[in-house]
Amino acid sequence: MTKAYMPLSLDGQAEYLARLSKCPQKVSDYSFANLWGWCEEYGLEWSFGDSHVWLRQTRPDTVYWAPVGPWDSVDWSRCPTLAGGGSFIRVPERLAQIWQETLPGQVQSQDAREHWDYVYSVQELTKLSGNRFHKKKNLLSQFMKTYDYDYHPLTADCIEEVLQMQLEWCQWREAECDATLVAENRAIARVVKDWDRLPNLLGGAIRVEGRMIAYTVAEALDDSMLVIHFEKGHTGFKGVYQAVNQMFMEQQGQDFEFVNREQDLGDEGLRKAKMSYNPTGFLKKCSVAISARS
Repeated sequence: MTKAYMPLSLDGQAEYLARLSKCPQKVSDYSFANLWGWCEEYGLEWSFGDSHVWLRQTRPDTVYWAPVGPWDSVDWSRCPTLAGGGSFIRVPERLAQIWQETLPGQVQSQDAREHWDYVYSVQELTKLSGNRFHKKKNLLSQFMKTYDYDYHPLTADCIEEVLQMQLEWCQWREAECDATLVAENRAIARVVKDWDRLPNLLGGAIRVEGRMIAYTVAEALDDSMLVIHFEKGHTGFKGVYQAVNQMFMEQQGQDFEFVNREQDLGDEGLRKAKMSYNPTGFLKKCSVAISARS
């Protein structure tokens, strides 16, 4: 039985993560820090059923996301939540396939390319070997030779510095700081302010002459994959993005096999940048419409 929808809360985090751990395919959208960061922007709400957490956004319109839990052990044909049909976004490919198999003739699925997660090898992004990474490695080398830098893991006592750098980053990018970047700025502030209350977070920062010029905020998605939520750098320092990316992988990513750098949201510039790091694959997502049982 599904209970009433309620706004997300930190009190529900442990139970949510327990359900997420049973998901056979984990994508960036459903990591807790992602939900927590964006919950006010999207008006996210959840409802805890017997085995799954059901999610929906209420802004700008009410739209349902995929349920979180053990998809393989459910008889979806008997699921009361789906009995009347419905539309869902950000549905991982594995769940869409399960629904198509267990609800024959009821499911229409459409690829949502703009929401596919980009997945990379941690070792490849650490070593940057070969011609595929030649430009990245050159920019990293230039940064390391040019600047007197320090890399440090992010801790709770760095948060005010991150917030200050984020404010400056928005000022540097003011000409292009559209509504999307303003919303992202609020999401970043929400996550880092609760740093101590989000146990799966980790991150790193680069300072030059004592000033923070780049930072990364990431989260362990499972035992083999990290997800990068936010990565910002001062573009006045050539190679800064290549530096913070590689240094974070080298210093804090070695316990993981893969790193998920989230989606491109259909932005051509962002797509080109993500492809330039040579993804090993994608975690595909779909929009799904389920018709009511006749």
